[in-house]
Amino acid sequence: MELDSELPTCIQAKFKSETGEEIGSPLDLPLNITKDQLTLICNALLQEEEKPFLFFVNDTEITSNLKESLDIEKLNSEEVIEIIYQEQAVFRVRPVTRCTSSIPGHAEAVISTCFSPSGNNLASGSGDTTVRFWDINTQTPLHVCKGHNNWVLCISWSPDGTKLASACKQGRIILWDPVSGNQVGKTMIGHKQWITSLAWEPYLSNPDSLKLASSSKDGDVRIWDTVTGHTILSLTGHSKAVTCVKWGGTGLIYTASQDRTIKVWRAEDGILCRTLEGHAHWVNTMALSTDYILRTGPFHPILDRNSPSHDKKILQQRALKRYQETCKNETERLVSGSDDFTLFLWLPEKEKRPLARMTGHQQLINDVKFSPDSRIIASASFDKSVKLWEAATGKFLTTLRGHVQAVYMVAWSADSRLLLSSSADSTLKVWNMKTKKLELDLPGHADEVFAVDWSPDGAYVASGGKDKVLKLWQH
Repeated sequence: MELDSELPTCIQAKFKSETGEEIGSPLDLPLNITKDQLTLICNALLQEEEKPFLFFVNDTEITSNLKESLDIEKLNSEEVIEIIYQEQAVFRVRPVTRCTSSIPGHAEAVISTCFSPSGNNLASGSGDTTVRFWDINTQTPLHVCKGHNNWVLCISWSPDGTKLASACKQGRIILWDPVSGNQVGKTMIGHKQWITSLAWEPYLSNPDSLKLASSSKDGDVRIWDTVTGHTILSLTGHSKAVTCVKWGGTGLIYTASQDRTIKVWRAEDGILCRTLEGHAHWVNTMALSTDYILRTGPFHPILDRNSPSHDKKILQQRALKRYQETCKNETERLVSGSDDFTLFLWLPEKEKRPLARMTGHQQLINDVKFSPDSRIIASASFDKSVKLWEAATGKFLTTLRGHVQAVYMVAWSADSRLLLSSSADSTLKVWNMKTKKLELDLPGHADEVFAVDWSPDGAYVASGGKDKVLKLWQH
């Protein structure tokens, strides 16, 4: 006869996907079953090769064995426990460990650098008024693009990777062809002051990459027809400079401003849907939970290398499918960072009230990014730290300390396992997300590092800053 005081050694459990599909029938599992053994069973049930998975019971991740994640006292022997499995990134990005080239060329500070959606091209914008394209394979300068008469403040690749938009302190926008280095179409003129940010209409909404949104210190946001070079819509409503613009995956445009608000607009007609209020000072930066998917669109870093397609319909469907898989059953989330030292997490498609207020930074927040798997948010601050937050709830996870001056930017590896930060202390640092500790210190720049980007396929990191040098880093 069984004594009540004896705790069970086995439980009944069933595997369920994140979206709720059950696989197989309930199984009797020993409580000391390990994560690796669960992976073997899950792969067998799914008839897969060795796919890596994460497992959760009641929202608790199973890190070593099942027992740890359960409240043994409350177990009911009749109950079937649900084990939620989630497929991990298909590929692993190796940490960049060395600078493979320092490419001079710019005559002033490098203000922005960005890889194309496929990761095959690289561009940078500088205080020397030029945009430069770089050959990643030979690690040499490719084209120098002259057209602006003032600092190039921001650059942005079209979602199909065929054009690069650059915007300057004079408020002008120019499109460039990365193959020839020539200007495409005419210069877009309309903003009265400098441009702070650019955002293209996502590939899943339109594979032709025709529309571009720009935000400016003049308080306006303009949507351009990049073929004619004319403004299609002017979004006016902010009372101060607009610092950042994002074009979401469901036809909404988000703008952040020094008037302390974030506004949500309908992209098709420019109608203001709602204003998100809460910040006590300038809103500097925003990120969407779908940024990585919107950025890479139809270009999956691994899968699409083997099956490239030139059919825009197929590519658009691919981009849409990847977007839907990322969002699953929820809407796009938005995180905003401010001069008030706080971050806010929003569900901007339907809620005016923030989901969470995230406090802890001691200085203004300069950059914020969702991890590509949209599970973690990283924020960079002038308080010399990077903080990590749970993306679903905004809950504080940990502080990454190591920089000795302001942290300017963060960039994620495509598999969400590594995070890179750049700082005024002239270093880049790579952080390991498993240990939440410093993985690598990357000195090499002679001065403040303003710009950093990790290529969407994870192979390269590009960085630039006050020393006028563009550096490429690899494993």
